[in-house]
Parts: sequence; C-alpha cells; structure tokens
Amino acid sequence: MSFKIGIVGLPNVGKSTLFQALTRKKVDASNYPFCTIDPNVGVVEVPDERLQKLAEIYKSEKITPTVIEFVDIAGLVKNAHKGEGLGNQFLSNIREVDAIVEVLRDFEDTNITHIEGNVDPDRDKSIIHLELAMSDLQTVDKKIEKARKEAKTGNKEILKLLNILNKLKDILDQGKLASDTNLDEEELKRTRDLNLLTLKPIIYIYNINEKKSKNIDNNKILINAKLESELAELSLQETKEYLRDLGIEKTGLDKLITTGYKILNLITFFTSGPKETRAWTITQNTKATQAAGKIHTDFEKGFIRAEVCDYKNYIACNGEYGAKQKGLIRLEGKEYIVKDGDVIYFRTAT
Repeated sequence: MSFKIGIVGLPNVGKSTLFQALTRKKVDASNYPFCTIDPNVGVVEVPDERLQKLAEIYKSEKITPTVIEFVDIAGLVKNAHKGEGLGNQFLSNIREVDAIVEVLRDFEDTNITHIEGNVDPDRDKSIIHLELAMSDLQTVDKKIEKARKEAKTGNKEILKLLNILNKLKDILDQGKLASDTNLDEEELKRTRDLNLLTLKPIIYIYNINEKKSKNIDNNKILINAKLESELAELSLQETKEYLRDLGIEKTGLDKLITTGYKILNLITFFTSGPKETRAWTITQNTKATQAAGKIHTDFEKGFIRAEVCDYKNYIACNGEYGAKQKGLIRLEGKEYIVKDGDVIYFRTAT
C-alpha cells in the first residue's frame, strides 16, 4: 500500500526546495512566484531497517518497501479563490491525497522575496486555510445544488445528506476548516466522495534556516529545506555522517514519515521469504482478513488462518524455523487485530 501527501504553501516559502529534498528529484525552485505550474509528483520509499534485516535471513531476491507519493502544486496567494495569482484551480490536483503538508516560511532572507512583504507563518497559515476552505465551499455548493433537486422526490437519504452539506457550508462560509464541523463517523462516510481538502489531516512544516526553540506538537515539524536539499545530493552513508556531525538525529523525510504515520494511524506488517520480503502499510485496528486482502482480494475471500510472529522474536530466532521451534509463531483467526511489526504468513483456501 502506498499513500499520497499533497504539498501546499505560498510562493517562495521553500515548497519546491523541500519537494526536491524529499524526493531527490530535480524541480524548478527559482526565486519568483508561480515557478511550479504543473504539479510535481515524486515517489519515495519509506525507509525501514526491519525490512532489510528480514530480507537478510532469507536472502530474498526482491525487497519491496512501502512508498509515499508527494504532489507539489503551484503556490497559493491571498484571494486565490477570487482569481488572484494563478487562482486555486491547482488544488484539484491534491483532492485525492491522504494528508496535506502546509509549508510555512519561518526564515529571513533578503535575497528571497516574501509575497506578503514580511515573514509571518501564522498569517500565512490563515491565508492557506482560507483558500482551502473556499475551494471546499465551491465543491459543497455544487453538491447542495444537485441534492436540492433530488430532495424534491422526498428521498430520505438525500435529505440527510443535504442536512450534512448545510452544516459544512455554514462552517466553510466562515473561512473555517470542514473538520471544525465535528461530523460523526456516519456523516463522514456520506461526504467521503467529496474529497474535501479541509477534512484531511494536516501536517505543518516550518521552514527554518537555524535551530529554533519552539513548542512543536504532533503535527508540526521544523525543517531546514536548504539543508535537506544539500543532504539529497549525498549518499545514504554520507548523509548519516553529516547529520551526526551536525548533531541532528533525523532527516526531514524521516520526521515527515513518522508524523504522517501518526496522524493517519498507520502501521506496518511484513511478509518475508526467498522470493520477496515486503512491507505492507495498513491502518491501526485492521483485522487479519483485511490485511490479507491488501496482498490479494482472493486472500481475504479464502482466508483460513494467519501464522504470526513479532518482528523482534522473528529476528532473534533467525526466521520462521527457529521461531516455530521456540513456539513463538501464533495461529490467529479472522478477528485478530494486526500489530505493527507483525511478520505474517497467510494460509488461504486459494
């Protein structure tokens, strides 16, 4: 399973530089607004040392990690929904992402113009939120218009949907995020096909040029995009050594992946053997049958049982044979909730 992250921000905040650093892909990062017109798309492997260690046991022919797809779109400006700058039409390119990254400039540099005249990440965040909300409002208004016509038939389901849409409209009209509507699980299901931007989890990246002491919560990250772009030019070993010399524990990509997994409630299980060792990313509280379905739909239909071992035990026993000898491989049924780090072999009828 892969997941998508959309990158948004004002022009000249380091969005494209960050994208280049994360994906090691060369993109236009010039010092002028709107240099990114067509969306930049890059796919990144999720680094996981566990994957390599499992592969070493079986000398696997192939190693397949989870991947993240990053989508970087043109910079937004104040009043983009009214046609300022390039407008907000580029937001359509990130409607189907799983999470949104907002890049906020938090560094001073007289050589790089700030489109609003001065550095103020909180103000920039408000501008981005308003533009996302106005884009969602356009989507909701269109859906309301259609639902009103259908509601004339007296269809109860359409009337329920219309009620939810009006709740969303009230919030979005105020420039607030759709997530502020506090919809329940059933209401969220009814609006899922709208792919509202402001219902998606948001990660805030503060682009800095020095170490800062700032209170950062779970969905906020401090990243020096310029430094990250320099690291992208180095080999993996050189990157580790450079970070160690700087006293930095994690790269920006590592921080973003960790945060992304947390806010999206993702975990990883593994399948391993001579042919392939593979990481599978699923949401927390996924049952064994559903996890099997991630590999192949036939696995879910023909599920018999799952042979499960904790990663640490699996490695300590040098694989399946040793783990079985010590009784550390468990037989689990359909209702088993898969845990992060589980190494699983699915027994199926197909």
